[in-house]
Amino acid sequence: MAKIEVKDSKGKKVGEQELKLGDVKAASSVLHRALITEEANWRQGTQSAKTRSETRGGGRKPYKQKKTGNARQGSTRSPHYAHGSMALAVKPRSYEKKLNKKERRLAIVGALNARIEEGVVTVVDGINFEAPKTKDAAALLKSLGSDSRRVLVILPEYHDATYRSFRNLPNVEVRTAPAKAGDDGTTVKTQAFSARDLMVAHQIVIAKDALARIEEVWA
Repeated sequence: MAKIEVKDSKGKKVGEQELKLGDVKAASSVLHRALITEEANWRQGTQSAKTRSETRGGGRKPYKQKKTGNARQGSTRSPHYAHGSMALAVKPRSYEKKLNKKERRLAIVGALNARIEEGVVTVVDGINFEAPKTKDAAALLKSLGSDSRRVLVILPEYHDATYRSFRNLPNVEVRTAPAKAGDDGTTVKTQAFSARDLMVAHQIVIAKDALARIEEVWA
């Protein structure tokens, strides 16, 4: 089982923690499906172009049928005309994809184990700010040696002051650990992390309490 260093808010090592998720490894095909499913579900699908029947004007024949030397035309709103309609116009549609629950879990746990093996995951014994201060959040990441372009911070649950402290930092995403069975479905500003969040981050910072919840839900 993988072991992760546990550090305090000053970046000093205070111990090690063993991740109790087992040696789960996800195939690249499963990770790929999880990635494209999440990105596809982000798409609004609101793009809409006009077909010939929806384009205003063009009801009159532009010139007579014969004896002009030109090809016969019935409307200036045909797709080959400037300011005309679009052939095979794109219409609003849903890009939603579905991923099997077991595949989703396998992708998340496999991605987390892979990132731990790469050495980009750091566990902090506590991430909690009494008041929203971006300066304190930046100091915490700096003490952990973070100079990465993309940082993922995982909290045990939504905390307003902590979330707002990280919110203004560029390239820092804040997510929460998965909810336990029986938790209420209260809507908050952060969501549980996904396989994509783990794959695209250059550094992952997890609160110790969040790691305990991850083990409780997915072990």
